[in-house]
Amino acid sequence: MTVRVLLADDDALMRAGLVVVLDNAAGIDVVGEAADGIQAVERCRALIPDVVLMDVRMPGIDGIEATRRVVAAGLPTKVLVLTTFRHDEYVWGALRAGASGFLLKRASPERLVDAVRTVAAGETLLDPAVTRDLVEHFVLHAGGTDLAASEDGQRVAALTQREVQVLRLIAQGLSNEEIAGLLFIAESTAKTHVKRILAKIGARDRAQAVVLAYRSGLMIPGDR
Repeated sequence: MTVRVLLADDDALMRAGLVVVLDNAAGIDVVGEAADGIQAVERCRALIPDVVLMDVRMPGIDGIEATRRVVAAGLPTKVLVLTTFRHDEYVWGALRAGASGFLLKRASPERLVDAVRTVAAGETLLDPAVTRDLVEHFVLHAGGTDLAASEDGQRVAALTQREVQVLRLIAQGLSNEEIAGLLFIAESTAKTHVKRILAKIGARDRAQAVVLAYRSGLMIPGDR
């Protein structure tokens, strides 16, 4: 099945580069481009792409608001935010708006292609550098109560030994494919582990799982 992609970025050179990378990847087809947030929303409605690569800072409306409108429209399109900014207000703004992933523009072509496929498959993806920022903001600065930490610890305690291993890798920002490679298991098995973990700990997505892993004490800042 071909993944249909829309590119939304006000930088024409960036869009051209993304077209080259994605159109040369097997099973991915760039079906349209948008130079601002309003165009992005309009073309998502018209083309119904599987994934839209959404820049954050664009004329008209920014990528966060465009993401919110795409999601509010009930479109099946998944939003992968691609930006130079890694600061938490952009990350959480995008995730709260309904984005399925957040990737830095400095990512390698291979990482970009993998991210598009991951998000198209219905999974949440966070750049490892972004994951570290989430930890810094929500664990080191936001603090939390002893009760919250205790409850999170109880959730982690309900996991199997293998699920704890996988949660630690999720907390490091690894994709299902990377987790599978490190644990010498099939990618489908890694995906199943991730789904069960999210269900057991009551996390909506990988971002929440990352915060819980650190807040519970399973991981500590600086762990790799």
